[in-house]
Amino acid sequence: MTGDTRVATMKERATAVQTIVADVHSLTEAFRYAVELTGNQGGTAIAAPGLGAGEQSQLAAVCREHGVALLTENLRQQPGGFHTAVTLGGWGIAETATLVLDSSSEDLRLATMLSETHVAVLPVSCIRTDAMELESELCERMNDAPRYLAFISGASRTADIERVLTIGVHGPQEFHLLLLVQEQPS
Repeated sequence: MTGDTRVATMKERATAVQTIVADVHSLTEAFRYAVELTGNQGGTAIAAPGLGAGEQSQLAAVCREHGVALLTENLRQQPGGFHTAVTLGGWGIAETATLVLDSSSEDLRLATMLSETHVAVLPVSCIRTDAMELESELCERMNDAPRYLAFISGASRTADIERVLTIGVHGPQEFHLLLLVQEQPS
């Protein structure tokens, strides 16, 4: 499967599981999307643990512009203190519209489980056709144990109670997947 086909499949399958998909051309654009979405949904804080120093600085600047608080650690102390989780995905699996996220950090797990909205940024170069295509990379990652990899396909959902589909019971009610595409030279 070509790169363009993988991206198209990822978008199609993600939309089928109620994931909101958008293309972005930079991290700043992705961070602006997340901050504006948070404000539009009535949120006042974003949890974004696991970002590098430069990425955290970029997000903090956008948050300041919009009056949104940024939390990056000690989320156990603030379980209801944030609306949106912002993460940088490791890989995507087009066949199942799955985001693979290294969630070894407790703060990252809390952010993605306790937020109302999860916004994940994934470079299109990290999308694989299926799980088998990702096998060697996952095995390599797992050599550095202990590891906790989350496989996320859409917003949290369950049909445990009388087979009635309910969104957001075990995690975010909305999942936004921002595909980071390479800017084309002008």
